[in-house]
Amino acid sequence: MHAFLPFDLDSITPEQDAPAAEKILSGDPRFTTWLVETRDDDTMFSGVWEAAPGSWCISYDEWEFCSILSGRSRLTDADGKTREVGPGDSFVLQPGFTGVWDVLETTRKLFVVKLYG
Repeated sequence: MHAFLPFDLDSITPEQDAPAAEKILSGDPRFTTWLVETRDDDTMFSGVWEAAPGSWCISYDEWEFCSILSGRSRLTDADGKTREVGPGDSFVLQPGFTGVWDVLETTRKLFVVKLYG
């Protein structure tokens, strides 16, 4: 039988974080993360993430599925191609993705992350 795990944010103590200072390009981005589940020997995570406006450099060693719930963000890859995402947009960031995450309006997303290596 498979377990059913609701994303009940009221029952989770959120974690507060921010990008490393050397990665911040503008603003004062701050993160709130509600970690709903960790499994597979701490290599797979799911939950809800929210970020305040700001811009920072990103570099992915992991695989991540994202589904934007609210707000607007712009992702720019290493080649300069930009994609704006908002409510209802879903996407995958694969290992090797580098670029900039720019939160234009406080953004909240569902996520599933798989670590490699």
